Amino acid sequence: MSTTPSIDAHVRFDTHPRHSSAVVATVTGTAQHIAQAHLSVRGFVTVAEGTMVMARIDHEEPYWAERAAQALAAEHITVEITPGLREAIDEEWTWANYPYPWCTRQEIREVSNEAQKIYDDIRHGRLEIHAHAHDGHNMNAVGSYRDGSSVTLHGENHLRTVAETFNTSAEARADFERFHGDAVRPGPAPATDAERQADEARSPLHSPGLTETEPSDQRTETVPAYAADPADHDAALDTFVNEHGDWEKWRTWSDDTTHLIHESQTLRAELVHEADSCETAWTFAAYETPVSDRMWHLTLTGSTPEPLLQTLLISLADGDAWECAVGSPVTEQTVSQATRPLNDAGWKHTVDGRFIRWETTQRDAGIQFDAFAAQNPRNLPTWTLWAGPSIDRPTWAIHASPYTPAPLLATLAEDLAHGTGIRTTPAARPAPARRKTTPPGLPPAIGPRPAGRRP
Repeated sequence: MSTTPSIDAHVRFDTHPRHSSAVVATVTGTAQHIAQAHLSVRGFVTVAEGTMVMARIDHEEPYWAERAAQALAAEHITVEITPGLREAIDEEWTWANYPYPWCTRQEIREVSNEAQKIYDDIRHGRLEIHAHAHDGHNMNAVGSYRDGSSVTLHGENHLRTVAETFNTSAEARADFERFHGDAVRPGPAPATDAERQADEARSPLHSPGLTETEPSDQRTETVPAYAADPADHDAALDTFVNEHGDWEKWRTWSDDTTHLIHESQTLRAELVHEADSCETAWTFAAYETPVSDRMWHLTLTGSTPEPLLQTLLISLADGDAWECAVGSPVTEQTVSQATRPLNDAGWKHTVDGRFIRWETTQRDAGIQFDAFAAQNPRNLPTWTLWAGPSIDRPTWAIHASPYTPAPLLATLAEDLAHGTGIRTTPAARPAPARRKTTPPGLPPAIGPRPAGRRP
């Protein structure tokens, strides 16, 4: 009686050293590519040579890692589960204050897995989110799948569900805007704590290859969007072009700049490569027709944070090109619309002559409206978004002209008021004699934490 030969691959499953509930798979052997292929279709992603990570938004990694191990063993791949992970697999826990108390543990897991699928579809670009709105209790969103169907979504993280399905994007958007009204904001909602933690666990920067006795040279922390790390402008440009076929990238006679042009030729952008942190890196401009004068423009300095650049790019990609190009005239109503998120967040509102300002209580970020420039634009910016010691000495700044669309400004204001991002700082290395077994700079705990889950 013949036996099926084993595959020369060994997979060791273990808990992630820095992220609650995430699982690390270390793959070795001459046929490790076969094991990696099986793991990739089961939610693991490669973070380093021979190292893969599963990081979910529902904290169910131990359960799904065991399922993956069983599937690999069935393919005659050698697997090993560490005692620490085995303990996490066997642990009984449930969510505190779960909204569907009648569900069994397995039914809860099925609900959260459907939410995970929605998250994965968004993360991998299969589902594009057009807009979001908070109804006072839950976050809601509307988006379209690449296959043509559109959906409205309700909830966040492990509780996100498809509320309704539509045949067209127009139908879905119209229903969403009718139901949520003024609460609608373009693009996806800011990432939740669970989503950011999952992203960090999959990041090479947080690769488990950094052992617990050898702390990383860098630590990350979640901060307000305006205090996040500067954007990688070149990477953002390349990603944007790859994901949006209606925009084209053009290089000029100079290698110092690259231009982005929408297929309508009414929206254009210029990126100055290697711009200094306080100099203009991006210039976005809009035209009523391809041959008309410029309707409005907006600039970003080189140190503008990643979340704000991404918000701007997403807003331009999701919006109607012609409506975006025409912009919004400066009126009391449009000023109110553009700054509503700041007022809702309780930012300090002051008037100083021609300047109207909204600032954080710490005065480390703000938006300024110049009433004089709004009526006499010339070369003066009407809107200034900034963060740093003061508006006169900003760490970064965004300047916008009078007709910049109020919804676009409101989206940026929403990011300033409520958005978050990642800031990377050097980690202080302890003296060798005092080195601890736990690395410094642990990320903040994922919330909400499941009841019974160990820290």
